[in-house]
Amino acid sequence: MELTAQAQRPVGRRDTDGMAVASFVLGLLGLLVLNIVLGPVAIALASVALWRGTGRRGRALLGLGLGVADLVLLGVLMSLNNSVSWSFAG
Repeated sequence: MELTAQAQRPVGRRDTDGMAVASFVLGLLGLLVLNIVLGPVAIALASVALWRGTGRRGRALLGLGLGVADLVLLGVLMSLNNSVSWSFAG
């Protein structure tokens, strides 16, 4: 008699593939809006996906690069505006 339930689906690879895709999408979206939030989230998701051995390694690397680009863009916009945050209104 076995009292433990069997796993419904294999976890791991599928979850990390989702993290890789999410990091790519959030990094891409972060170039347009909320780059101070979405950039670090994209970097974290891509790092975890790469560390766990995702099947979508290229997508995770793109998410990592876009997350870094989000933060670089934020730094450039902040330095052009000479403030702690950026806005287009002068």
